[in-house]
Amino acid sequence: MYAQIAGRLRVGIAAGELKPGDALPSVRALAGRLRVNPATVVQAYRDLEAEGFVEMRQGAGTFVREVVPERRASERTRQAAGLVRHLVVEAGRLGLTTRELLQAIAQELEVKVS
Repeated sequence: MYAQIAGRLRVGIAAGELKPGDALPSVRALAGRLRVNPATVVQAYRDLEAEGFVEMRQGAGTFVREVVPERRASERTRQAAGLVRHLVVEAGRLGLTTRELLQAIAQELEVKVS
């Protein structure tokens, strides 16, 4: 569960939804909202701190750090690869051919562009 929390926050930071200096919810608040043990949130925040995404300040909270554009781009690429892996696995379960999958993607993109 902590990996899911950290992953979602990574996406938010990489996408620019969370800006440098933004305060993350307190451990207790986020744990309560997600109905998880506070230790789970602490582990997620520690992982993000070790990766350079956030800074934990004793008594003040956890804050988004400035992430260099290359690191943000790298994280977006990593997240995109994960999405594609998931998509391919699900397409395989449905028995879709590569052609069918690519057609579905093209159709979806046409709808989004229009």
